[in-house]
This record gives sequence, structure tokens and C-alpha cells, in this order.
Amino acid sequence: MIDRGKHNILGVKIDAVDYEAAIDKIVDSATSRRPFGVSALAVHGVMSGVMDPEHRHRLNNLELIVPDGQPVRWGLNLLHRTKLKDRVYGPNLMLETCRAAEKRGIPIFLYGGKRELLDELSNKLLEMFPELEIVGELPSKFRILTISEQRGIIDTINRSGARITFVGLGCPRQEVWAYEFKELLSMPIVAVGAAFNFHAGELAQAPQFMQRLGLEWLFRLFQEPRRMWRRYLLLNPYYLGLLCCQWTGLRRFDPNDTNMPAREMLYG
Repeated sequence: MIDRGKHNILGVKIDAVDYEAAIDKIVDSATSRRPFGVSALAVHGVMSGVMDPEHRHRLNNLELIVPDGQPVRWGLNLLHRTKLKDRVYGPNLMLETCRAAEKRGIPIFLYGGKRELLDELSNKLLEMFPELEIVGELPSKFRILTISEQRGIIDTINRSGARITFVGLGCPRQEVWAYEFKELLSMPIVAVGAAFNFHAGELAQAPQFMQRLGLEWLFRLFQEPRRMWRRYLLLNPYYLGLLCCQWTGLRRFDPNDTNMPAREMLYG
């Protein structure tokens, strides 16, 4: 188990952990019933915090941020000598957490995406983990939620008996959701992005060799060029440039340089 603590990557605090340590933290929080916000950040997720001091505050106040992307792992190794041998890939983290939840009898809840997606995801998860307790699912409304709707979601999840909630709303909406709801739900809220689509079979994952080389972005770009081109062709070079600035000392990034976000109407 590797847990080398939180480290500053461009002002965003990333946990230098492996899968075992991350899952141990999630399970411990689920069994002790305490608020625990989790996100798996690739470059886009990190840069969303770099460019927005309010969102940086949210990210730095989540309890666990794992290095989802290889460039984020490389950044930890370069700047902080963490010697991580692998990233903690969000889709794999979801499956390994479900495996641990099945073994320990921890009920889970699924939030986000369309109803058809959630139904297919539930079926695929139960094929892999037959004893997993999926005690509820709620599809996204794909718009800003009213206060009444937010309260309804909180009540539904709490009444379900779930001890872990997986959220698939996409970055950065799911991290906002986790930040705003974690104290109200008192359980791990695990933001896993496209993992819902991958595990339901709606979206293909990059080949393993591309994942190892940090080229998953290229695979996703070819899949969805209109939606992804700004994210990858602009943000990736920007990330690498800023990382070099932090490494050489040309620029300092203070994780405490954030703005407290106002309570907002959540997308869900």
C-alpha cells in the first residue's frame, strides 16, 4: 500500500496513492459513515482548478484526489519524487471499490447519466460482482437543480441505505456536486466521470498501450473531436508548460490561494 500524502501540482493538492490505499480510505469512510469527497483527476480536471480559484478551493477541500491521468502521475514523480509506478485510473478505481463493497457488504448508489445508462451499468456491475448491493440510482436531469430537487436527492440517497455514492456527471460538475453534498450525505462520494459510460459499454476505452504511454487523450480526441479538441489540444500543452515552470521555480503555485465558492444551484 502506497500513501505518500497530498502534494502540490499547480496549486491543486493531489494524493500520491495507489489503488490499495485509495480503496482503503474509501471503505474506511464508508464504514465509519463520515463525509469523504473523492475525485480522479486527469489533466483537464487539474486545469479546471488551476484556472478557477473557486473550483481550486473545492478540489483542495475534497478528502481524496487521485492521479487519474499519466501526466498527473508524472507531475507527482517529477516535482515531489513520489515514485508512483502507476496512476489510479477512475474507471478501475470504481470497479475495485465495487469489489471491496461486495466483499464487505457495503451498499452503493449510482447518480448521473440517463436512465438507460444507469440500468445497463447496474446490469454490468452485477455481472461482475453478483453480491454487490446497488440500493438505488438516479439519472441526471441535465440542468441546474432547484433547492427542492437537491433536498429530494439527498433524502433519496440517505433513505436508500447506501454507504458509497458514485457520481458520473463529468468534470468539473461532479466535483462541485461532491463538494456541496458530502457533508449532507456523510459517506464517500466518488466522482468517476466517464467510468459510467465505459462500464455500461457505451464508450470504448483506449488500448492499454496508449493508456500506459499517456495517450488516452488522443484516443478520446478521435472518438469525440468536436467536444474534446479544446480540452486536449489547448489544455494539455498549457499543463506541461506550467508544470515546467513549477519544476524550474519560475512560478510558484500556492494551494491556499483560493476563493471560497458561494453556495450555488447545482447541475445534476
